[in-house]
Amino acid sequence: MLKAIHHVAVICSDYARSKTFYVDILGLEIITEHYREARDSWKLDLQLPDGSQLELFSFPSPVERPSYPEACGLRHLAFAVEDVERVAQYLSSKGIGVEPVRVDEYTGKAFTFFQDPDGLPLELYQYGH
Repeated sequence: MLKAIHHVAVICSDYARSKTFYVDILGLEIITEHYREARDSWKLDLQLPDGSQLELFSFPSPVERPSYPEACGLRHLAFAVEDVERVAQYLSSKGIGVEPVRVDEYTGKAFTFFQDPDGLPLELYQYGH
Protein backbone atom coordinates (compact mmCIF):
# COMPACT_ATOMS: atom_id res chain seq x y z
CA MET A 1 0.00 0.00 0.00
CA LEU A 2 2.37 2.78 1.16
CA LYS A 3 5.57 2.89 -0.89
CA ALA A 4 7.73 5.66 0.59
CA ILE A 5 7.62 9.09 2.16
CA HIS A 6 7.12 11.51 -0.71
CA HIS A 7 7.61 14.78 1.18
CA VAL A 8 7.64 16.52 4.53
CA ALA A 9 6.13 20.01 4.86
CA VAL A 10 7.75 22.64 7.08
CA ILE A 11 6.31 26.08 7.93
CA CYS A 12 8.95 28.71 8.62
CA SER A 13 8.82 32.13 10.25
CA ASP A 14 11.50 33.79 8.07
CA TYR A 15 11.37 32.46 4.52
CA ALA A 16 14.70 33.88 3.32
CA ARG A 17 16.58 32.60 6.38
CA SER A 18 15.04 29.11 6.11
CA LYS A 19 15.62 28.97 2.34
CA THR A 20 19.30 29.77 2.92
CA PHE A 21 19.50 27.11 5.64
CA TYR A 22 17.91 24.28 3.64
CA VAL A 23 19.41 25.17 0.23
CA ASP A 24 22.81 26.77 0.89
CA ILE A 25 23.79 24.99 4.12
CA LEU A 26 22.04 21.60 3.91
CA GLY A 27 22.35 21.43 0.11
CA LEU A 28 18.80 20.50 -0.86
CA GLU A 29 18.01 21.05 -4.54
CA ILE A 30 15.29 23.52 -5.54
CA ILE A 31 12.57 21.91 -7.66
CA THR A 32 10.11 24.81 -7.81
CA GLU A 33 9.40 28.03 -5.96
CA HIS A 34 6.07 29.86 -6.00
CA TYR A 35 4.67 32.96 -4.35
CA ARG A 36 0.99 32.42 -3.53
CA GLU A 37 -0.42 35.96 -3.48
CA ALA A 38 -3.85 35.01 -2.09
CA ARG A 39 -2.14 33.57 1.01
CA ASP A 40 0.82 35.99 1.12
CA SER A 41 2.86 32.80 1.24
CA TRP A 42 5.90 31.26 -0.40
CA LYS A 43 6.08 27.54 -1.25
CA LEU A 44 9.49 26.08 -2.02
CA ASP A 45 9.78 22.45 -3.15
CA LEU A 46 13.17 20.93 -2.34
CA GLN A 47 14.60 17.52 -3.21
CA LEU A 48 17.09 15.20 -1.60
CA PRO A 49 19.33 12.91 -3.70
CA ASP A 50 17.03 9.90 -3.13
CA GLY A 51 14.06 11.77 -4.61
CA SER A 52 12.29 12.51 -1.34
CA GLN A 53 11.14 16.09 -0.96
CA LEU A 54 10.76 18.83 1.60
CA GLU A 55 8.14 21.55 1.13
CA LEU A 56 9.03 24.86 2.77
CA PHE A 57 6.11 27.22 3.42
CA SER A 58 5.92 30.78 4.73
CA PHE A 59 2.79 32.32 6.20
CA PRO A 60 2.29 35.85 7.57
CA SER A 61 1.96 34.94 11.29
CA PRO A 62 2.62 31.27 12.04
CA VAL A 63 2.36 30.17 15.66
CA GLU A 64 5.49 28.82 17.36
CA ARG A 65 6.01 25.08 17.35
CA PRO A 66 5.96 23.57 20.85
CA SER A 67 9.25 21.69 21.21
CA TYR A 68 10.27 21.88 24.85
CA PRO A 69 8.65 20.03 26.44
CA GLU A 70 7.92 17.91 23.41
CA ALA A 71 4.33 17.99 22.19
CA CYS A 72 2.32 15.18 20.60
CA GLY A 73 2.75 14.83 16.87
CA LEU A 74 5.77 14.71 14.60
CA ARG A 75 8.87 14.57 16.80
CA HIS A 76 11.72 15.28 14.38
CA LEU A 77 12.93 14.88 10.81
CA ALA A 78 15.95 12.61 10.29
CA PHE A 79 18.38 12.81 7.37
CA ALA A 80 20.53 9.82 6.37
CA VAL A 81 24.23 10.69 5.99
CA GLU A 82 27.36 8.63 5.30
CA ASP A 83 29.45 10.21 8.09
CA VAL A 84 27.57 11.76 11.01
CA GLU A 85 30.71 13.21 12.61
CA ARG A 86 31.85 14.90 9.38
CA VAL A 87 28.44 16.45 8.69
CA ALA A 88 28.14 17.56 12.34
CA GLN A 89 31.53 19.29 12.05
CA TYR A 90 30.44 20.97 8.81
CA LEU A 91 27.24 22.27 10.45
CA SER A 92 29.22 23.51 13.46
CA SER A 93 31.56 25.39 11.10
CA LYS A 94 28.46 27.18 9.75
CA GLY A 95 27.51 28.30 13.27
CA ILE A 96 24.80 25.70 13.78
CA GLY A 97 24.62 24.13 17.22
CA VAL A 98 24.93 20.35 17.05
CA GLU A 99 24.53 17.95 19.96
CA PRO A 100 27.34 15.48 20.70
CA VAL A 101 27.30 12.45 18.40
CA ARG A 102 25.78 9.39 20.07
CA VAL A 103 25.37 5.74 19.09
CA ASP A 104 21.92 4.13 18.87
CA GLU A 105 21.98 1.32 21.44
CA TYR A 106 19.78 -0.91 19.27
CA THR A 107 21.29 -0.42 15.81
CA GLY A 108 24.85 0.63 16.61
CA LYS A 109 24.44 3.60 14.22
CA ALA A 110 25.80 7.08 14.98
CA PHE A 111 23.33 9.97 15.23
CA THR A 112 23.01 13.54 16.46
CA PHE A 113 20.50 16.37 16.55
CA PHE A 114 20.49 20.01 15.47
CA GLN A 115 17.73 22.54 14.74
CA ASP A 116 16.53 24.54 11.78
CA PRO A 117 16.18 28.34 12.14
CA ASP A 118 12.76 27.93 13.80
CA GLY A 119 13.89 25.29 16.30
CA LEU A 120 12.51 22.29 14.37
CA PRO A 121 14.48 19.28 15.61
CA LEU A 122 16.51 17.68 12.81
CA GLU A 123 18.57 14.50 13.09
CA LEU A 124 21.59 13.17 11.23
CA TYR A 125 21.52 9.36 11.16
CA GLN A 126 24.28 7.09 9.85
CA TYR A 127 23.32 5.50 6.56
CA GLY A 128 24.62 2.07 5.64
CA HIS A 129 27.10 -0.08 7.55
